[in-house]
Amino acid sequence: MEDVLTENPPPSRFFQEDLNNFASPPPEPPLPSPFILFSSPKPELPLKPSLLIIALSSPSLHIFHSCLPSKTLIGTLIIPELPFSGNTVEPSLQDKSCNIYSLSDNNNENSVLLISVQLPVSPERSNLVSRLLIGQDIVPERVIILDSIQSRNFRGRLSPDEALAAKLETSSEKKAAATSRMNLDYFPSGSVIDGLSASLLSRCQLKNIRGTLVVSWPEFDPSVVRFVGGLLKSIVPGLDNKSVGKDLEMYSSRSGLKKDAWLDSDLYT
Repeated sequence: MEDVLTENPPPSRFFQEDLNNFASPPPEPPLPSPFILFSSPKPELPLKPSLLIIALSSPSLHIFHSCLPSKTLIGTLIIPELPFSGNTVEPSLQDKSCNIYSLSDNNNENSVLLISVQLPVSPERSNLVSRLLIGQDIVPERVIILDSIQSRNFRGRLSPDEALAAKLETSSEKKAAATSRMNLDYFPSGSVIDGLSASLLSRCQLKNIRGTLVVSWPEFDPSVVRFVGGLLKSIVPGLDNKSVGKDLEMYSSRSGLKKDAWLDSDLYT
């Protein structure tokens, strides 16, 4: 009787190149990690601002580019897989970039930093990016994150003609004096915040940093631009609140809204 265990196997019905089709593809090399490139001369690290503002929403980005001409560029977040093609030499609202600005003297104990996030950050990279922006080279006392409400994550109906703003806070922020906190309703239960803004707020909670996430709706609306400008007026040094309304004609035409839609807003007085 033949020994089926030691006998050579019968020839395969497939050619060798056909067998390769069933093999697992070779693993792709890991993506290089994001990093922060600081301007020269490199500031003393870690930076310890009293306030860090992270702008992700279109209204907040519009405000900081239009109403803070005196801001100083001190660094840029680099995500290696995102190309630089199409970006201008001078920072622009149309660039795909993530720049770090100083709004005051870094040696001042009341220094303020602004991070303008104008590039897409994938969910897989959100944790890496949030660790870079909070807790390593930048260790702020307080963080304010400005983002937009995504209709797919909101429990309930969102009207395109009705502006809405809400907040989420870390436990450290809730313990702070009421006069120093954002006077907004909390984000409704059952709705979800995801992506980079959620990761940044979680990072604040993990590091026991005062953190507030302010979300607004609609994503493109001059009334929200005015509202965010009024909200930040008392906490951002050098914010020219009178110029918030400038270029709103271009802003509203880009979003498909009426030219004077913001005049009917009851959010800003």
